[in-house]
Amino acid sequence: MTQTIEISGVTHAYDTASGKLPVLDNLDFIVPSASFCAVVGPSGCGKSTLTKLVAGLLIPDQGKVLLDGRAVKGPRSTVGMAFQNPVLLEWRTILDNVILPLEIVPNKLTRSQKEDRARELLSLVGLEGFETKRPSELSGGMRQRASLCRAIAHKPDILIMDEPFGALDAFTREDLWQTMHRLRAEEPFTCMLITHDLRESIYLADQTIVLSDRPARVQHTMDTSMNGRTDLDVLYEQEAVEMLHVLRDQIKIAQGRAEDAQAAQ
Repeated sequence: MTQTIEISGVTHAYDTASGKLPVLDNLDFIVPSASFCAVVGPSGCGKSTLTKLVAGLLIPDQGKVLLDGRAVKGPRSTVGMAFQNPVLLEWRTILDNVILPLEIVPNKLTRSQKEDRARELLSLVGLEGFETKRPSELSGGMRQRASLCRAIAHKPDILIMDEPFGALDAFTREDLWQTMHRLRAEEPFTCMLITHDLRESIYLADQTIVLSDRPARVQHTMDTSMNGRTDLDVLYEQEAVEMLHVLRDQIKIAQGRAEDAQAAQ
């Protein structure tokens, strides 16, 4: 079962030594059930704060975060998270790292069933045969694959990804984009992706939301669905190129560089 994410009038600020630091300002948008939403915007505009609010790690000062119409008031087992740093446990094998959520989230699975679930996911992302390896024995891309498996091992309704591919080289990153399409086809979930890579948002997301500079509001929303295309060549076609130009201009506006955006048109 997947869930709809609704951000309704969300305003949030952090307490600092010099007073309140506004981060989000009356933020409103909806991520439909089973869809993939990318959120982009200037550095420091509040994107990571948004992920913490959806995950229930923070509660907004004003407004509501709703999952299938129910207000988020704390962490939920129905939400999985993946970050830029995989943070795999070196003292556990890759198989046991993937199993970890199944040891934490209440379930009735036997140890054998948990292992079967982990092996199934590792096979899906091309890590079959690496189950007994330690994280340090894997490349960065392989560790991130294992991290994605761990994030969805307990079959979450919602997956939140905060720049999970940002530290990887271009070829590994594109390979993992294709892995995400396979995971989405086999393991349905509603996804919110935070990214600085506009090509990534176009290739992966059904919709891309551009946030303004801090305190962030929704500045622009674009349908970036590529009609089910999963081949990387689609990024070089006219439709994708035009989307990229629009998103770049929107980022320039968000950064206060509206004149640069106008000059590029």
